[in-house]
Amino acid sequence: MQTCDLVVVGGGIVGLATAYQFTKRCPGKRVVVLEKEDRVAVHQTGHNSGVLHSGIYYKPGSLKAINCRAGKKAMEAFCVEEGIAHEICGKVIVAVSDADMPALNRIHERGLANGINCLLIDKARLAELEPHANGIAALHVPEAGIVNYRQVCERLAEKVRQAGGAVVFGAKVTTVHRKSDAVTVVSSAGEFTALQLVNCAGLHSDRVARLTGQNPGAQIVPFRGEYFALKPSAHRLCRNLIYPTPDPQFPFLGVHFTRMIDGSVECGPNAVLAFGREAYSFFRLNPRDLFETLTYRGFARMGLKHWKMGLGEMWRSLNKAAFVRALQRLVPDITAADMEPAPAGIRAQAVAPDGGLVDDFLIQEAERVVNVCNAPSPAATASLQIGETIVDRLAPRFA
Repeated sequence: MQTCDLVVVGGGIVGLATAYQFTKRCPGKRVVVLEKEDRVAVHQTGHNSGVLHSGIYYKPGSLKAINCRAGKKAMEAFCVEEGIAHEICGKVIVAVSDADMPALNRIHERGLANGINCLLIDKARLAELEPHANGIAALHVPEAGIVNYRQVCERLAEKVRQAGGAVVFGAKVTTVHRKSDAVTVVSSAGEFTALQLVNCAGLHSDRVARLTGQNPGAQIVPFRGEYFALKPSAHRLCRNLIYPTPDPQFPFLGVHFTRMIDGSVECGPNAVLAFGREAYSFFRLNPRDLFETLTYRGFARMGLKHWKMGLGEMWRSLNKAAFVRALQRLVPDITAADMEPAPAGIRAQAVAPDGGLVDDFLIQEAERVVNVCNAPSPAATASLQIGETIVDRLAPRFA
């Protein structure tokens, strides 16, 4: 059995950022990060689109809005200090018809309320920024950017080790014992006893929360986001980031174009139910995960609310031509011949028992434990600030 001051479950960007912020706030205290895979950032973080989000979409005063704004500044500063490639390239959120304008105006109002540099632009200005984008107007967000979050995670892990902490791989958590004076985590890499535990398990965060004796109040439902990449000959179609005006009734942003920090361009994602929490292709299935999803009453109620959109997403998953048509709303010149398959990602979406999609970050506290039960986008952008928020809650426990 190993002993330490803090155990963090999950070697994605939120877990590593939390561990890093703890080493800064509590020098001399030891943190151990437990990751069930053989390296960091294997799941949500490693499949991230690499966007540095501005925070323009989020309700003013929400955890997403507050943490995204502060987290983006912290992430930029970290990348500068550590020599990690990043770029503030800007993005456009495009209205392709008059029907999009009310939603675009609401996003503009939110952006201004959140203190974001954003400007409504006309079709002529859009053509200057993104010559191949189709729209009657757009919202220009100059401060949006791109970065490689996997590289950020690798550097965060290095910083944790340099501060005397450890990142343990192959450490799947199976049991948690909470006592009055400590918490013991049983994993496939051994047992670890600490004064406090933070659960940043992402796709499995609700399960780990239950291991700690807490009811997260929601269940993770995995949604697979499928992408295509533009062939090099078609990179000219997208200079930076081109997003549609999102449907306010749905939590996903719709298919969009993203220039990556390595110069490649991804287009997507759609959002379809994944048949397992780590089922990155249509033909992969985890029977336990799928049964758990299909028998959850919150999923059934969510399906009743969003069945029409869900069928559309599934159709685009199975039919490349339908996917291309969705992309052509934004960039009419794109063709199926311009695209090749790219790796998919999975979003850990917390769904409440009433079928509501938990929109904000969800952080729950209990004796000896902090559970991060919902941390979807923009969690990567906000990760350093989320980590600081968690350490703010932990610090009095170490006083």
